[in-house]
Amino acid sequence: MNNVSVLCHSSIKITGKYLIYIDPYMIDKNYFDADYIFFTHSHYDHFSVDDIKKVINKNTKCIATKDLYKKLLNLNIDKEKITIVESNNEYNVNNLHFETVVAYNKEKEFHKKENNWVGYIIETNSLRYYIAGDTDFVDELKDVKCDIALVPVGGHFTMGKEEAANLVNTIMPKVAIPTHYGIVAGKKEDGKDFLKLLDKNIQGRL
Repeated sequence: MNNVSVLCHSSIKITGKYLIYIDPYMIDKNYFDADYIFFTHSHYDHFSVDDIKKVINKNTKCIATKDLYKKLLNLNIDKEKITIVESNNEYNVNNLHFETVVAYNKEKEFHKKENNWVGYIIETNSLRYYIAGDTDFVDELKDVKCDIALVPVGGHFTMGKEEAANLVNTIMPKVAIPTHYGIVAGKKEDGKDFLKLLDKNIQGRL
């Protein structure tokens, strides 16, 4: 449904016109099938070298924050295949249009605003997919416009389920999907609890 699935934690896969991975992590086997790989930031559960190697191929385009540029080059990825992004911008990479939005903690030190880490709004399959990355509900996110929102709900490192539901109920996507819970942070029940907090007009799914 809607061509998107959470593979594990914050590892997301979008299929359709393109095969897109976001923050591949704990990939079960070698696929080598990525048209695009997006990275939100450099933490181990979002930038995993072993898992990148399972999905990348010689034609894969990589989209990443500035702090990941040298790490990608160290994987022998052609610099022409790498696009470095900053928050609050729009990009086109081989006819795929996407936007970057902020992703940071308001008070915690895990994801500082000055790191300039990002979330993405990816336009494909005639839909806008918002991948929040690791963030709290900060004011800049109130203006996000999307059809499908994938947001962290596990707390501790990111917003918890209540704050995530508040964000989603503010931006009102058609579909909301929880991420980042039950493995690195949060409980396995957090996803279902998040769905219960959604506006009745939003379709929630795991």
